[in-house]
Amino acid sequence: MKIDKVLVSILRKRLKAITNEMSIALEKTTRSPILCEARDFVTGLYDRNGKMLEQTENLPILAFSLAPVCEYIVNYFRDEIYPGDVIFHNDVFSMGNQNNDVAVYKPIFYKDELVGWAACKGHQADIGGCVQGGYNPNATEVWQEALRIPPVKVYEKGKLRKDVWNLIFANIRLKIVEEDMKAEIGSCVVGERELLKLIDRYGVDVFEAHKEYLFDSTQKMMENEIRTIPNGVYYGEATGYYDGRNEGSSYTIRVKITVEDTKITFDYSDTDPQTPGFVNGTFTSSASATILTFLQMINPDIPHNDGMVRPINIIIPEGTVLNAKFPAATTYGNHLCPNNADAIMRALSPVIPDRVTAEWDELLCSLTTGIDPRKNEPYVDIGFMGLKGGSGAIKGCDGYDHIGMIDASGGVLDQDYEMFEHQTPHLLLKHEYWTDSGGAGQWRGGVGVITKFIIGSDNTKVVTFGDGDVEPAFGAHGGKPGTLNKIELTYPDGKVYKCKSKDLIENVPKGTIYYQEAGGGGGWGHPYKRDINAVLYDVRNGFVSIEKAKEDYGVVINPETLEVDFEQTMKIRNAKS
Repeated sequence: MKIDKVLVSILRKRLKAITNEMSIALEKTTRSPILCEARDFVTGLYDRNGKMLEQTENLPILAFSLAPVCEYIVNYFRDEIYPGDVIFHNDVFSMGNQNNDVAVYKPIFYKDELVGWAACKGHQADIGGCVQGGYNPNATEVWQEALRIPPVKVYEKGKLRKDVWNLIFANIRLKIVEEDMKAEIGSCVVGERELLKLIDRYGVDVFEAHKEYLFDSTQKMMENEIRTIPNGVYYGEATGYYDGRNEGSSYTIRVKITVEDTKITFDYSDTDPQTPGFVNGTFTSSASATILTFLQMINPDIPHNDGMVRPINIIIPEGTVLNAKFPAATTYGNHLCPNNADAIMRALSPVIPDRVTAEWDELLCSLTTGIDPRKNEPYVDIGFMGLKGGSGAIKGCDGYDHIGMIDASGGVLDQDYEMFEHQTPHLLLKHEYWTDSGGAGQWRGGVGVITKFIIGSDNTKVVTFGDGDVEPAFGAHGGKPGTLNKIELTYPDGKVYKCKSKDLIENVPKGTIYYQEAGGGGGWGHPYKRDINAVLYDVRNGFVSIEKAKEDYGVVINPETLEVDFEQTMKIRNAKS
């Protein structure tokens, strides 16, 4: 068949538009603030074999976990896939990435022929297990974390399987999860409807031929990007701290990156063994982290389809901290992404320095759960606004302020203040940029934030997870590091509890003050090379203090007039240059 390259471009854009439409539908119909406020979900389209056609990556680490499960489902059901089927999945031991991230898959048939799949995945407010909300730092096996959902049909041939539906939701605490899963189904219906319109317009044969051409051309684009990296073998490693079970413990992620012309291999064979606690990853979560980190170093206009990932080989042996063996606890796995990203960036920064950022804020998150006394109903809140630190700077550009986790790459949004107080019993006292938190450099690291609120329910559980309280985000090429994270609770009696990085604090009383600092990203390049007017701008806008302007950047600013003393500034910079 003759390929119309204009039509290939049209198909690419239309597929992206469909996944965007699916994303909007999901955002507007979900009820949990985790989904409708923070947008902790992804949407995608896949071909008949489960290969990625396109996706909308509100949370990239989830997006790159959809295709492996889709391929698994195709092989799992084989000839028992029918029009009208709807399949749920979250199982981390059948290619899932995290228990709370529950996916919906809907096969798409055109005139009785399977032509594709619509899918979405969102972080659910509860998924069973020992702890409401799903994060259990005390877990040592998967059953203490969640209800496992291997591929299961909740609709078959268009008919609801009520027994299966009730079995699943009888094991989940919050009614809102059931409503949000209905919204996920609706999002897939949108994707199904629009893909069928596209195929009906051009025909199955034309669609298939042009799809394969799109895959092949995308593969060539990725191969050309890999060619810009010098051939060689590069090593990087990063350390994670505290496995949740053994105080003072640490684990090392080691990656060997081999570049051979148009192929790149990420080999994690020397990574430390899995931990006894919940600080473990799955192959899918770890491979997704690898892909999204590498994508930050190449042409952002490459289409996201199966052709993009063909030249990338990822080796993660089972039994390592990045690919734990059944039945290990793995809820923390998505949050090993920052450590994985650090290892990759440390390996590639010396060879492609202009394309690798300084390190991002090392994550520290929290979850509050309890009974809202205003409604006498349970609530779960992941404190997205408090956890969002700054990104690392890169040559030519400051880091993003308050962007959040590198595994989200800015896709997770802040909570609206009024919605936060409506959805939880808490009272927000402060949420603001944290002055001097970004690492100094020729290009400054993004700043983090300070968050403070009053806990509004008795017997509240506070869960913390991350390891950003030990090692700050490193600077690059002479840039300085960012700042550490911390979470503290001040009880009504004045007692202060400094939360550990993996912690479960029970029976926190109403009136307790929750305080969090989310650190900044690392700086890039020597601070004395930063433009003086850029430093002045940062001081006037509260990103950098007058004291740090002088100490880190050698820029002297009059505290009353907020003008630069150029004579003193040049004297300091020339003396230390």
